[in-house]
Amino acid sequence: MEWTGWATGAVRRHGGAAVRAVRRAWREPGRERDLMVQAGKAALAACLAWAVAGWWLQAPMAFVAPWVAVVLVESTVYRSLAHGLQQLAAIAVGTVVATGVALLLESTMVTMAVVLPAVLLLAQWQRLGSQGIYAATGALFVLTDGQVSLATSGARIAEAVFGAVVGITLNALIRPPVYLRDTRAALQDAAREAQEILDAVAEGLADGEWDTHTAGDWHERALRLGRLVDQARSAIGWSRESMRGNHRGRGTGALSPPGQAYDDALAVLDHVAMHTAGVTRTVLETASHNDEAARPGPQITGPYADFLRHTACAIGLYGQTRLAGTGTSQPADGALHAAVEELNRSLHELHRRLPGAVQDDPDALATHGALLAQARRLADQLVRD
Repeated sequence: MEWTGWATGAVRRHGGAAVRAVRRAWREPGRERDLMVQAGKAALAACLAWAVAGWWLQAPMAFVAPWVAVVLVESTVYRSLAHGLQQLAAIAVGTVVATGVALLLESTMVTMAVVLPAVLLLAQWQRLGSQGIYAATGALFVLTDGQVSLATSGARIAEAVFGAVVGITLNALIRPPVYLRDTRAALQDAAREAQEILDAVAEGLADGEWDTHTAGDWHERALRLGRLVDQARSAIGWSRESMRGNHRGRGTGALSPPGQAYDDALAVLDHVAMHTAGVTRTVLETASHNDEAARPGPQITGPYADFLRHTACAIGLYGQTRLAGTGTSQPADGALHAAVEELNRSLHELHRRLPGAVQDDPDALATHGALLAQARRLADQLVRD
């Protein structure tokens, strides 16, 4: 009974998630709609390839055409074309090798023992990429058919070519996928997370309520921020690839590959992630220190919290203005410049407060100096960009 209840709950949860995904796909553009469109195109490609090869022409190996058509409705048009050429080369090589050996030898088992190791080694050839395994697939189709002949092997290769043409053409002509929205969202997520981390650290330092556990949570979030930036970098690569051979980027200019603004944003967020991790690491090491003299007092944590708040504000405005997808308005641009000026002011205040706050203690001097060094690196990068 307990297992049945758990299974029922799991089915309900997953079913509810599926229903919500369908609703989002129907209601607004997003990843869910993109996935549904790709699934529909793959199904359409299979039906069209079968209708021509199987129903109209009644080809002897008609199943090859819809099979190849389905797998070549790829995530980008460029990938469909590149993988299509590699897959056809692999299938042709596997088919030719298996046919030639099978015609020389009488035993299917002996032929398999000879052919499969050879084509599996060939599958590792770098030029075939991830499609090399289809050399073994093509060979198995020949060897398990029962009747090996040049005519059937030639028909199989021709059907694979036709299926590839159908899959690639449909993927290129019917709403070819783009990932500009995912790229912008990934960059905005990274900027938002950086802002929230710095705000949290600033609030904790200002209130004096930070211990090893809290500082450890801040540092873990800062490390995860680096992974968010890596995801944004990957998304930029996907976006650029998705625009290669994509007619949706032509004519109206509504869609275009990520330009220099995205590269600049990525560079900024990369440095922000690195220096935010440095700040939180220093705070964590300070919180873990048993010597209270090395722990910054309010005369340091107050200005430092003020500096982090202004840094978080500047990062938030940067994400809103530079990654909004449209031209930056003058008021928004002015607010960003004002935030950077406040950031500079708070850093100068931190410099002014430090000499009088540091005691004649090497440990305290090292702690305060590390905090100030991280602040200067973070500010310099933001002001420069």
